[in-house]
Amino acid sequence: MLMAVTLFGAACGRTESKADAKENAGGTSKNESGGAAAEAPPVPVTTTKVSSREVPSYIQTTGSLVAEETSDVAPQASGQVVATPVGVGAFVRQGEVIARLNDKDARLRLLQAQAGVQQAIAGVRQAEARLGLRPGGNFDASTIPEVRAANSNLEQAQAQLRLAEANEKRYRELVETGDVALSVYDQYRTQRDTARAQVNAARQQLESAINTARQSNQAIQTAEAAVASARAQSAIAEKAVADTTVRAPYAGYVSNRPIAVGEYVTPASVVATVLRTNPLKLQLQVQEAEAPFITPGMGVSLEVDSYKDRKFSGQVTAVNPAIDPASRAVTIEAAVENGDNALRSGMFATARIARKGGNQAIFVPRSALVSDQNTQSYRVFVIQGNIAKLRVVQLGTEEGDTVQILSGVNADEIVATSNLGQLYEGARVKPQ
Repeated sequence: MLMAVTLFGAACGRTESKADAKENAGGTSKNESGGAAAEAPPVPVTTTKVSSREVPSYIQTTGSLVAEETSDVAPQASGQVVATPVGVGAFVRQGEVIARLNDKDARLRLLQAQAGVQQAIAGVRQAEARLGLRPGGNFDASTIPEVRAANSNLEQAQAQLRLAEANEKRYRELVETGDVALSVYDQYRTQRDTARAQVNAARQQLESAINTARQSNQAIQTAEAAVASARAQSAIAEKAVADTTVRAPYAGYVSNRPIAVGEYVTPASVVATVLRTNPLKLQLQVQEAEAPFITPGMGVSLEVDSYKDRKFSGQVTAVNPAIDPASRAVTIEAAVENGDNALRSGMFATARIARKGGNQAIFVPRSALVSDQNTQSYRVFVIQGNIAKLRVVQLGTEEGDTVQILSGVNADEIVATSNLGQLYEGARVKPQ
């Protein structure tokens, strides 16, 4: 009997508690005298409208950084290594010395070739002196002393011929008139014929002198050709000396140097491997469906684990026209500026490529967000008819003082931005 009374009392207590809860849910409560209590005052809040705007659309993928160029540097001559100024990991500029070979023999051959040049030049000067020419002077046969002398002899013989022809004519006329004997005329005729013979001889001497001068001038040209040949031999010898110094083909890092001082190398030997690191090449794999949206010239942003707080930029340079049949992916190449050499070949990178066009995105102020540490989630209070409605939201990227909302609220809704700690689901608010 006692147990039944006890159970009845407990049931009556539960019924009264539920009734009190209903009264509280209706916005009223009982005080000690049995009267209704006043409702809680509305919470003053500032509000703002949820904004919507277009944001860029990205293709996100991963890839690796590789050197723009990799060169296995080899010497152009064979010889013994005498110096290796740089080691693995060193940064070299274009033309910087990587290794030196023994150049003693090459320098001796260079001295020999240079002496040959001087000898050939002396031969030219000697040939010019024979003709009375100044160094580098132009050839003119009429200025050669032998030619001038032969020409004078010819002119003198021609003058004598003119005199002899005049005497022969005068005495021939006197013979015809009978004033002079025929024997006297024969004498002047003989003088005329002799003068003609002398003119012919002088002309032949002049031609011979001109031919001799031309031959001497040809000797000058031959000597000048010998100078050109000697200079070519000297240039070859100079190159042989230069070939004993191995230089970097471009600026980059030395990733391998398999030779040491004392080794004998040939043009088939690898002296060092140099990587061009600026720009670096980023190789990415994108899905087949994304390939049509990527073209050369598009911008690329990337991040690497070594610099978590830094972003790097690049530009698409090539899109492979073939698709990998196994992965159904397309290889994309991008050039990444690496002026400070922070990036290294072989680094793994996460990249984003901005697509043409964009998507509509929703943003709210950072002050409208409430962090729930228990559920590791974020919430906002949407104001509807001066009543706060709690919404759980998913965050996207941050842009200044605003945060993108991926889900939970819609555009143009009103959210609270102050006194969020006093708000709860169903709380009355007073917008300021």
